[in-house]
Amino acid sequence: MPYQPCLPYTLDADAPSVTSHTREHVTCTIYGKDVRRDACVAVIGTFDGLHLGHRALIDAAVADADERSVPAVAITFSPAPQEVFKADVVSSRLLSNDDRIAALMASGVDAVVCFDFTKEFAALSARDFVEGALLGTLNLAAVHVGENFSFGYRGEGTPETLREICAECGVAVTIEQLTEEDGETVSSTRIRRLLKEGDVASAEHLLGRPHYVRGHVVHGRGEGTSFGFPTANVVCDERIVMPSEGVYATYVTMGTSFWPAATNVGLPPTFVTDVGHTAFLEANLIGFSGDAYGSDVSVEFSEWLRASHPFDSLEELERTVLGNIDWTREHLREGGRLDGNDISRGQGAGTSGD
Repeated sequence: MPYQPCLPYTLDADAPSVTSHTREHVTCTIYGKDVRRDACVAVIGTFDGLHLGHRALIDAAVADADERSVPAVAITFSPAPQEVFKADVVSSRLLSNDDRIAALMASGVDAVVCFDFTKEFAALSARDFVEGALLGTLNLAAVHVGENFSFGYRGEGTPETLREICAECGVAVTIEQLTEEDGETVSSTRIRRLLKEGDVASAEHLLGRPHYVRGHVVHGRGEGTSFGFPTANVVCDERIVMPSEGVYATYVTMGTSFWPAATNVGLPPTFVTDVGHTAFLEANLIGFSGDAYGSDVSVEFSEWLRASHPFDSLEELERTVLGNIDWTREHLREGGRLDGNDISRGQGAGTSGD
């Protein structure tokens, strides 16, 4: 069966949200239902990528909330802790913050609470985190976390610490086991490693969806057009993980229209080019006509095709690229239009490592 593309997560600019400031150094934004006064069941995590383990953790919290007839709330943080303490870290996210919030909103919860993660917030003790941030913001009936969850200053709090502090307030804590696939924990770290190895198919399996990046189409060299195939030269957000350099079968989405494409990740080795960006790709679009320049696009990665390498001649380059395009045309669905009903997200069991 041909690969089916899906729409990237999109956070509605008009989605209801409120900002809450409960105490010094504790500020959050609440998306969806305003749950500050209602009893609720919460699930806590970074949720980068919203992979199969994350979804299982969320599913357990949603089921608990349904049994109690209360809202389910996902609690997360922005920016990611490693970005606060390691400012030089790049290409580490699987989803942008807006896409991550949108993914959580689509996961079955009634609301998402996103705390502003600052150095001051990180300095809260484990007890202050629970009593000041969690209980200061929400009327918690129960909390679900993964078994490797840590919180508070320098990660001093463990799931058992959370259970002990919450028990004093009558809040139940469920500690979920981590999901394993092929004998290894499903985690965002594992998925990042697979992408850096170019193994986009295995990454898709653990994500339950294709990995994608967003970018902006800029003017390129024009070689693709002269060969008879339109090329979108895309500069991407350097904070999002890009698969290793190479050529991939992909889908390029503009708005709700999509096209299969043979896409080169990285600067083209045959040409001496300096575009001034490290997160760069060239997508040879199949079935596209028109001018994509200036468009915002997303690029979904389906299959690794080959490594990037320089060619001795333009003729050899053209033969190879046309071969990549033929493979992509044969194995991927033809271009068309998508709507929200086409979004396909996988399901799994267990919980995540990070």
